[in-house]
Amino acid sequence: MITFKNLGLIDPIQKAVEELGYENPTPIQQQSIPQVLAGKDILGCAQTGTGKTAAFAIPIVQLLENGKTKNNKKSIKALIVTPTRELAIQIEESFADYGKHLPLKHAVIFGGVKQTPQVGRLRNGVDILVATPGRLLDLIGQNIISLKDIEYFV
Repeated sequence: MITFKNLGLIDPIQKAVEELGYENPTPIQQQSIPQVLAGKDILGCAQTGTGKTAAFAIPIVQLLENGKTKNNKKSIKALIVTPTRELAIQIEESFADYGKHLPLKHAVIFGGVKQTPQVGRLRNGVDILVATPGRLLDLIGQNIISLKDIEYFV
């Protein structure tokens, strides 16, 4: 049986998944994590509740931490676009969980609220941005967000 320890995760991420109570990766995680860590593009499909977020978030966190990205410190390196505010918040919380023992910065942006706090967070620099399309396009149009340094896109 495959465990998270078999997937070659770095110690801080392994510690985080253990603290979350994860032992055995789901099929989507078993198939996706090694592929993303190897630098390959993937297209995955699985039912709700099967761990799709971990399947892409865990390897992205590891790749960012391993220094595979050497861009400007304030530039966004990973962009996750999702259709709803609720899902955006949930995904950003997952990045916080998996990367909690690492110095990576992450943020979530969505419409329906004032953009000022979100813009402040972006100006401080983030490695990982989770966004809904409307607010993302608004902030790109205002030249607050640049996509030029994106290395990982979900």
